[in-house]
Formats: sequence, C-alpha cells, structure tokens
Amino acid sequence: MNATVLVSGSSVAGTTLAYWLREQGMTPVIVERAPHLRRGGQAVDVRGAALRVLRRMGLETKARALANHANGMSMVDPEGNEVFRSETFALSSGSLESDDIEILREDLVDLVHAEIDGVEHLYGDSITAIRQDVDGVTVEFEHAAPRRFDLVVGADGLHSNTRGLVFGPEARYSHHLGTYLSVFTEENYLGLDHWQTWFNDGTDGGAVMTVRDNAELRIYLGFASPEPLEYDHRDVNAQKRLVADRLAGFGWEVPGFIERMWKAEHFYFDAMAQIKMDTWSEGRVTLLGDAAHCAAPLSGQGTSLAMVGAYVLALELGRADGHERAFARYERRMRPFVEVNQALALLDPQTTPPEERTARTDAAKDAIDLDAVID
Repeated sequence: MNATVLVSGSSVAGTTLAYWLREQGMTPVIVERAPHLRRGGQAVDVRGAALRVLRRMGLETKARALANHANGMSMVDPEGNEVFRSETFALSSGSLESDDIEILREDLVDLVHAEIDGVEHLYGDSITAIRQDVDGVTVEFEHAAPRRFDLVVGADGLHSNTRGLVFGPEARYSHHLGTYLSVFTEENYLGLDHWQTWFNDGTDGGAVMTVRDNAELRIYLGFASPEPLEYDHRDVNAQKRLVADRLAGFGWEVPGFIERMWKAEHFYFDAMAQIKMDTWSEGRVTLLGDAAHCAAPLSGQGTSLAMVGAYVLALELGRADGHERAFARYERRMRPFVEVNQALALLDPQTTPPEERTARTDAAKDAIDLDAVID
C-alpha cells in the first residue's frame, strides 16, 4: 500500500510507526502538540517481542549503551527504616540478570527519531476535526491548513485527542486503577550508586532511582485514590499540589523530594488507568499504543505494546490488500498480546510475590508471533 498516513503523537508509538511505515514504502507525517520532542518521563522497559522489533530496526546496540543499570534496590517505611533489600531484583525492571533493556523514555524516542530523518513533523499543532469519505480523510488542524491523507493513526496516549474526535469521550473507555503517579528529573544530590529505593505506607509512596550512569535521579511520587480526581491534566501546578498535599506526612527524604518537585522542569503526572475498546479502528482511522489499549505503567509493558503494535500495524498495511483488512488483522494479532499484558497491571503488589510477577511478565512479553500472517 502506497499511502500517506497522518500519525498523531511523536512518542514511542508514533515514531516507531513512522519508521516502519516508511520501510513499507508509505509516507508518514507526524503531528505533535508539543513544540518539540517531549523530554523527561520515566524509565521504560523493552522486552521480549519489542526487543526483537528494536533489533530489526538496528537499534539494540545503541539502546543497550544507554540502558539503566541497577545494583539492587531497597524498600523503606515512611520514616526511612529499611524493611527489604535485594541485589538480584529491582521493582522497575525485574531480575538484574534479565536480557531486557531498561532505558529512559526520552532516550528511546531520540534513538528512533534519529532514524526517521526527513519525515515531516507538524510540531506545536493538533488535530481539531477529522472527516472521512470513501477516498481519504480530510484533517483540520489548530494552526496548519487542512490536508488530505489516506489514513490517520492516533498514537497520542491515554488522553488521545484522535480517539475523542472519532470514537467519543474518554470516559467510555478509561478504567481507573485507583492510583496516581508522578515522576520528575533531579540531579543525583543523594549520591546514590546505581541503586533504587522504594518507600510506602501501604497506600501511598514512591521511589527514587539513579539514571544516566548515576548523574541523575528519577523521583516517583504516587498516591491512592479509589475514584478518579477532577483536575486539568495540562495544569502542572495543580498536579504538583495534589502530590504535595497527599504525601505531606511522610518523613525520610520525601519532604526534600516535594520541595524539589516544585522546581522540576520536566514533570509527569497521571492516573494509572487502562483503555479498553471493542475496536481500535473506524473507517480510515485506527489507534495505536496507549490511545488504543493503555495497560498503565503498573504493567511494565506499555512501551513494548507500543513498539510491537507499531511494527504489526505497519507490516499489515504493507501487505497491499486494503486498509480494512490490514486494520482487522492488526487487531486480531494484537488483542491477545494486549490482554495478557494488561492483566499484569492488575496483580496485587501486596499479595503477588516478586517471583510470580517475574514469571507472569516473562510469559506475557512474548505472547505474540511477530511473523504470523492471519488471512
């Protein structure tokens, strides 16, 4: 299929899709609300089938050179008393002997983005309307002039604008998991050495871990909320206030984390939620990654789902028998993979031993045949 494809979102899913679309002879165009590639965010894991996708892109060696390495982890109570320590396992990535790659989200995006040089980007813009007909899609933008495309792919995350325009309100599809999480970047003022420390009171807590060969920290602060909170997901100061208020009673290093959070330039905050839809496609529009089937960071598989989904979607479109059949095959191949990985986020951390979670993750990360052809 020789098609022009508008991809909404320039994070892992969108950039990976643009790479593979171009490999299939198609012309991707990326629209991104931010004025440039987004910085910050958490460390993510590339595992199993996704690692094979990365290898097929020729990026495994570069990714391993940027990977995070931990010597272990500890857990402390709200006052800083150590209650657990391991030098063989880390909550963020599992077994320290694993072949998986833990890498900063921004570093992974940078690697992929460097491989799509020449792909047109519409930064600082967003889609305002999508009108389909039998021959294509007319897309209106907040700033750019309207344009025609053969296909549109929403790779724009949990709060997907594309999904809202085509499939309706987020509330129809979002399932709250009872937790909110924030993460921000700080210099390694604690002097940690390839280490991560987790803290909680059974309900609220977080973690601090070294990245970039000990030069930086990623600080995670989270809290439980059985019901979704009403807040503007673009109002950063309001989000920081929610975190500060909820963790105000913690001791140890947490007051210092909160003080530094207020000054953090790159700050992420969102609900832990899953997106569940009966279909990801409508006409000439389909969804990818978190926009289609967010598994929540609690699964540890969101990045892998995004990369594998991008690969499968692009190759199915490349089979040149029409987008309807390609979208149908994409969904049939991906749904079992999505479902088993979404289930990981629902494991109770209080009752699921680390060994069981590791075994479940190992089984889930390869639960798809990358080379399958479904008629």
